Parts: sequence; C-alpha cells; structure tokens
Amino acid sequence: MDLMQNDPRTVIEADRAHVWHHLVQHKPFETIDPQIIVEGKGLRVWDISGKEHLDAVSGAVWTVNVGYGRESIADAVREQMVKLCFFAGAKGTIPGAQFAKRLTEKMPGLSRVYYSNSGSEANEKAFKMVRQISHKHHGGKKSKILYRERDYHGTTIACLSAGGQQERNAQYGPFTPGFVEVPHCLEYRAQWDSEEYGIKAAEAIEEVILREGPETIGSLCLEPITAGGGIIVPPKGYWEKVQEICKKYEILLHIDEVVCGLGRTGTWFGYQQFGIQPDIVTMAKGVASGYAAISCCVTTDAVFEQFKDDTDHLGYFRDISTFGGCTSGPTAALENIRIIEDEDLCGNSARMGDYFGSKLDELMDKHQWIGDVRGMGLFRGAELVTDRGTKDPVSEKQVGAIVADCMAQGVIIGATNRSVPGFNNTLLFAPALIATKDDIDQICTAVDGAITRVLG
Repeated sequence: MDLMQNDPRTVIEADRAHVWHHLVQHKPFETIDPQIIVEGKGLRVWDISGKEHLDAVSGAVWTVNVGYGRESIADAVREQMVKLCFFAGAKGTIPGAQFAKRLTEKMPGLSRVYYSNSGSEANEKAFKMVRQISHKHHGGKKSKILYRERDYHGTTIACLSAGGQQERNAQYGPFTPGFVEVPHCLEYRAQWDSEEYGIKAAEAIEEVILREGPETIGSLCLEPITAGGGIIVPPKGYWEKVQEICKKYEILLHIDEVVCGLGRTGTWFGYQQFGIQPDIVTMAKGVASGYAAISCCVTTDAVFEQFKDDTDHLGYFRDISTFGGCTSGPTAALENIRIIEDEDLCGNSARMGDYFGSKLDELMDKHQWIGDVRGMGLFRGAELVTDRGTKDPVSEKQVGAIVADCMAQGVIIGATNRSVPGFNNTLLFAPALIATKDDIDQICTAVDGAITRVLG
C-alpha cells in the first residue's frame, strides 16, 4: 500500500517537534515515536509503518459512524466547496436548509437547527439559550443548569462546569456558576437500595431540584446513555420519571446526543430508545462521520419562539459560530444520513449490537475480571474488577495495558481514562455502524487474549 509520498521519518519528526496532541502526555515522545494514522477503509486504518488496525472506536472518539473511505461524501463536499465554501450563518445556504429539513424529519417534535462546529460548542449554544430565556421570561432567576455525575458535555469552561467527570475538570477551575450536579444512575455502582432503581435515581434528581428551588432551574442536561463515564444505560423507568419531573417543574430537557446520535444505539438518536420528548438536542461526531466539522443544537418550536421578539433590540439569539457557516458540514451530513438510511445502518447497529453484547457476555463467563457488561447497539462497555463480590476496580494502569495489548494485536479499543477517580476501569467499544460479526469476533478475540495476558 502506497501510504504517502513524504518520507515517514520526516513526518514523524515534524509531528514530534510541532504537534500538540489531544489527551496525551508528551514526555514519552522524547524516546518513542508518536503513532501516525495515514489511511482508512471501512473499519480498518493503517499507520505510517504500514500496520493495519481494526478500529473498534470509530476514530478513537466515536465519530466515524459510516466507516472510512466513503468517496460519495468526499465527492459531495468537493463539489459544494467549489460552488460555495462558506457564508456566515446570518444567511442561509442550500445544504444548510436541506440538511436541517432532513435531520428534523428524523426527530418528531423538534424543528429548528442551529449550526456550529463541535459538540462542546453545540452545548454552549444550548446553555446560552437557557440563560437568555431566563433573562427574557423569568427575570433572570430560572438560570441554573443541572447535569449528571459521570456525564461529559465538552471541553470549554462552561461545558466543564456541566461536567460530571472530576479528572476531566481538575486544574481548570474556577468554573462558571449556576451549574448543579445530580447523582449518576449506574445500578452496578448502586447509591441506594431500591428494587426500582431507575425510579429512585430519577427521584434523586427531583430532590436536587427541590433543594435548589424549582423556580431557579432552567434546564436538565443529560446524555441518553452516559458515554465516557462508563457506558451507563439508565435503568428501567428512569427516563419516563425524568421526563415527568421536568414537565412538573417546567424545566427544559436537554439531551446531549454528541456520542449517541445518528445510529450509534440502534435508533437515529439515543433518546428515541426511551420514548421521551426533549426540548433541546445537541449532536456532533456522527452527524457527518468526521468527514467535515459540524454540530447542531436542535430545538422545539416552543424554545425557538421565545426568541422572536422585535420589540426588544436584544431579544433574538445574539450568537455566532464562524465555522457553522461552512457548507462542507451540512453537505457531508446530507450524504452521511443518506448512507445510514439506504444501508440500514441503524438496523445493523441494533443487530450487530445484540451480537456484540452476547460475545461480551461470553467473555464475562470466561473471565472473573469482568464485573459488568452494558450498552446498547454498537456502543458497549465492560467494567473490570479485581473481585466480583467486592466490585473493587482494577487499576487504570492495568486497563491501559489491556488497551495496549489489543493495539499490538492490531485492534484499537478504548477505555475510561482520567475521568472518574478510582473508576477508570471500563473498556469501551464503538465500531462503525457497518461492523460485521467477523469484525466483532476479531475485537472480542483480541480482548480475550489481552485480559488473559495482563490479568491472568
């Protein structure tokens, strides 16, 4: 395979000298080479040495939902770039209008799309909408935003203020005031003794609301399935009770679909697995499968209408995202949504997700180190413990060794990392929605071998 025209050594040294990588300690690069990925096709990627890897995490951050090498997306983007690459979002563009229509057709009850270029930014927009609604319609009082322990909503200071992962937040304070944490809902790490754990976890949110004062709460921001905090699927009854509580206290329900959106769980959006109707939905990652930068903040008409007031010169949503005006995003997203639809990738995610779950169950039967497996669709996790009785977590170092062992086998998996103190012990899997049984078998074989070698 002709990987690249440039000399690999030159590229590696340029990277080592000049690139500041995400989420990486660079001290080791003084003696070892940074890994450079140069090509992808389907679920496979090749590094600069020519080694092939099966990518079980869709670009390492759960993004490339339709797989690598989709020429139709690249062709559509090129054609649009030549025609019109950009215009500020105060005006409309053809792909912007077309994708907003196609997207909201998949989201009954929601109707307005605000474009930006990252999940963090989409959540910032939602927070600003909530705050402005508070000022316009509630005298500035209904401004607090609730978020859940273990959830993650982005890297900006405001998003970290709504972040339930302490190690992600460490050393970045002080944070934006007005963000209040509610308890997580991971039954495996139960905080209450209850036969109806989902109901109890939702009622714990209501307790926070009553403590803070319902009249001060503007929104509740939750992931449909907690992602980087450990692949936590809320227990039965949780979401229905959460919806009921939000309606009772007139609190906007903001669902962060940055990870779960566009087929990851087996439906177009994760919240659709639970029969709820949010007021605001944010998304990024799989919206264009990484072929272009795009994120969306989607709202109901009821939310949108609160900003239509020409009697107030500050009454509209006074916000801009420069690269929300780049037409490559909605163009790529239009072709991405066509591929998901035409190839029934939501259906494949559900079917292969069931198979993946069964294979992880088999690994759990074999390895005492696996305390819990959980997930939905092609979004799965396996929590590792030293003892199933005590549920004491294995160390983050051991988890890292398992990830490294899989990498050496040519399989890229993920794990909770520098997120929840003492509980960075969950292996994470999110292969592209085109995954086959053979792909899943290869992933599970690699994990099987790695656990045996690292933990015994």
